[in-house]
Amino acid sequence: QVQLVESGGGAVQAGGSLSLSCALSGRTYPNYAMGWFRQAPGKEREFVAAIVWTDGRPYYADSVKGRFTISRDNAKNTVYLRLNSLKHEDTAVYYCNYDPNGLSASYSQPWYRGRGAFGQGTQVTVSS
Repeated sequence: QVQLVESGGGAVQAGGSLSLSCALSGRTYPNYAMGWFRQAPGKEREFVAAIVWTDGRPYYADSVKGRFTISRDNAKNTVYLRLNSLKHEDTAVYYCNYDPNGLSASYSQPWYRGRGAFGQGTQVTVSS
């Protein structure tokens, strides 16, 4: 069982930046990944970014490539998401995700809703 504790988020104007962090505790599988999904009102949860812990390989949704950056701190078991050039359509609740086998996750598939454990969520609101 793992636990995810998120922090960050908030409200910002379009073009602004925010940072999210998520600390992981508990027993993990060897090839796990940590990442972020988001869910806007009336929409399904969608993939944002992820990083495989063993090799640091990042994955991004096309909608955030070049604007968001995912990183990790191995010593702190923490994943970070830097959100730059925010748009109104980035407004959503962002959920940290632990995937027990990031190497087999379907991050590139638009239908992928994630698996494993999710954090409690943190609100990101971007005003236009």
